[in-house]
Amino acid sequence: MRVIFLLATLCFSVHSFAQQNTITVKSEQDSIVAKDSIKPWTIKNKAGLDLSEVTFVNWNAGGSNSISALTSFVTAADFKKNNLTWKNKVLIRLGANKQEAQKLRKTDDVLEISSKMGYQKDTVSNWYYSARFNFKSQFLYGYSYPNRDNPISKFMAPGYTFLGAGAEYGKNIDKMSLYLSPLTYKGTIVLDDKLADSGAYGVEPAVKDEQGNVIKDGQRVRSELGILITSSYETNLFQNIDFKSLIELYTDYVNSFGNVDINWELLVNFKVNDHVRTALGSHIIYDDDISTFKEVDGMQVEQGPKMQWKQILGVGVVFDF
Repeated sequence: MRVIFLLATLCFSVHSFAQQNTITVKSEQDSIVAKDSIKPWTIKNKAGLDLSEVTFVNWNAGGSNSISALTSFVTAADFKKNNLTWKNKVLIRLGANKQEAQKLRKTDDVLEISSKMGYQKDTVSNWYYSARFNFKSQFLYGYSYPNRDNPISKFMAPGYTFLGAGAEYGKNIDKMSLYLSPLTYKGTIVLDDKLADSGAYGVEPAVKDEQGNVIKDGQRVRSELGILITSSYETNLFQNIDFKSLIELYTDYVNSFGNVDINWELLVNFKVNDHVRTALGSHIIYDDDISTFKEVDGMQVEQGPKMQWKQILGVGVVFDF
């Protein structure tokens, strides 16, 4: 009986030891799998379509039938590993409006590519060493309506590039950040002979003789070096209501120091459900190198640099993928 008891005890001990080892190995494997499942890249895409339409039938107060559409597409690829972050985004927007007695008119046209890299010295500090690149242009011809014969803008006329380095502060950097760059290059590109020769968007105009013949072509690229300050803020105002603000301030050291270019966007999203939302937006631009136009008696008259303001209100669908 003693032999049987000893053998049973030995078998139970071996089984318990093997079971403990199996649990230990499994725990280590789970840990390894968990570490491998953390991927440094995150890719997000968002597509949206906003529509508005007005139709009149025997309407005593009068009116004009119209339909408007605004499409947007955003793709973002973000990298995060240890103390290094790298965020990349491509934004595309196209909008058009058709009224009963008018031809189709463009209401929005944006192509923007941005990339920013930040390095956090340690997890305690809220400051990042940061570098940024930004490119902005458009796809289609732009006109000062009703004049459709002479475009005032097109792809790469203008195009804007910003490249700089500085520091960025953000306790929760995805929701609120302040970027300061004392050394930022701004390039204004005008790849259209007629616009460049006229000195559009601040480039040096062509030199002409008394008969109007071009002696020296207009400048295609205007280069500036200055200070860039960017502030972004995002919050949830109420349930299903989000607020976003992005403001950019830039001044050039050499040409007009103290004359600040302003680019300020505000957006309020009213979320109905996962795919339906209402958006209210405002966009303010001031650039001393950009002339604005005013319609007088059906003709567009140049009135020099002025504050530009665009307001958007739309209801549409959004898909994340």
